[in-house]
Amino acid sequence: MKTKNIYAVCKNPQYEDFYRKKNSTIWHTSKIDAIGEVNISFDKKKIYNLFKDYPYNMTKEEIEILKKEEPYWVNFFSWRVK
Repeated sequence: MKTKNIYAVCKNPQYEDFYRKKNSTIWHTSKIDAIGEVNISFDKKKIYNLFKDYPYNMTKEEIEILKKEEPYWVNFFSWRVK
């Protein structure tokens, strides 16, 4: 059975609307004029670019959520965490 996505309006005009899987708390979006960025949000207000912000600009709680819900990206950037 395919997991349905939930959508929400992004008020930042530089980004597309948010979406997330039904059982996730991490919202995904895309910057309209950028290719290759992975942009997420935990609150639909602050948008992180994983390539710039993980783990440097995230709270401990956000990092823990990312570890649980997006283990691929945590493993991808594992060299950044000591």
